[in-house]
Amino acid sequence: MPPPARGPAACPSANSRRDGIRLKILGIVGWSGSGKTTLLTALLPLLRAEGLTVSTVKHTHHGFDMDRPGKDTYRHREAGAQEVLVSGGQRWALLHEVSGPEPTLPELLARMTPVDIVLVEGFKSHPFPKLEVHRPALGKPTIWPEQPDIVAIATDAPVTCDRAVLPLNQPEQITAWILSTSTLM
Repeated sequence: MPPPARGPAACPSANSRRDGIRLKILGIVGWSGSGKTTLLTALLPLLRAEGLTVSTVKHTHHGFDMDRPGKDTYRHREAGAQEVLVSGGQRWALLHEVSGPEPTLPELLARMTPVDIVLVEGFKSHPFPKLEVHRPALGKPTIWPEQPDIVAIATDAPVTCDRAVLPLNQPEQITAWILSTSTLM
């Protein structure tokens, strides 16, 4: 039996859209304080410099609100709007009130414009290819032994494992890995 496929498109459940477009996704997971956001924001300009279009998804277990009390969009939502779309000359945002179960990653991806790659911070328990950010100095265990969809580890210390091990503080090397990973490019 061949080894399981690894890489940003090895898990089809999250990267298949309702409209048939397949998005290439790579998750960035790790313990709080490990540097997930720092790594993601370092990778974005490097991937863009390679000519790729990139979007991100950020999952949070905590409630969040992009609105501020007193603003018109806040008042629209408070008055009962299911969705509020705010638009300006440089960007637009759609605020959607969730009633019922939290949307799944595939449901959220289906709402996004197709791009070359989507980097996902969070959604650790959803099945799609992930890069674990691990800093042993935090005193937390690695996540990869329990999750076969973690395809690589970015770390600032030596790690022995059966996945790609990448230097956390060298985002250029991580970008090169992303670009060379099987079906991504």
